[in-house]
Amino acid sequence: MGIKSFQGKRAEPEKLQSAPILVEDYMCHSLITFKKEDPLRMVIETLMKFKISGAPVVNDQNELIGVISDGDCMKQISESRYYNMPIGDKRVEEFMETNVPTIDKNVNIFDCASLFYKHDCRRFPIIENGKLIGQISRKDILCAAMKLRAQNWHC
Repeated sequence: MGIKSFQGKRAEPEKLQSAPILVEDYMCHSLITFKKEDPLRMVIETLMKFKISGAPVVNDQNELIGVISDGDCMKQISESRYYNMPIGDKRVEEFMETNVPTIDKNVNIFDCASLFYKHDCRRFPIIENGKLIGQISRKDILCAAMKLRAQNWHC
């Protein structure tokens, strides 16, 4: 005679929902962008109005051609004083950074954090099929880390 269990059938273990950890889960889809022919004065006004530190520069096909930052604008302001030339008709294309690292939306946020540290930049544009589809910033990664901590890193 065998031993009988009185526990009955065991329930399947409950699968815990883990927090999303990919760039696409935290990236910004709605972006302020500039064109290379935009006046630098407008860029400065827009950066101040929306309290952002920079934005992608795209062509008419929404392909990334560069990034313009508050630092790029500061360089122009500094040079204009030195050469006694007001900002006037300066354009984005004269000051934007064209060698811009990008990131894939399927990279996990931990690898993304490492890339931020390695590249010393504030934002990564995200490209899909040659088009700009979003951007992730350092602040987005910090936000993701706090959400993950709240869900997974119990003290």
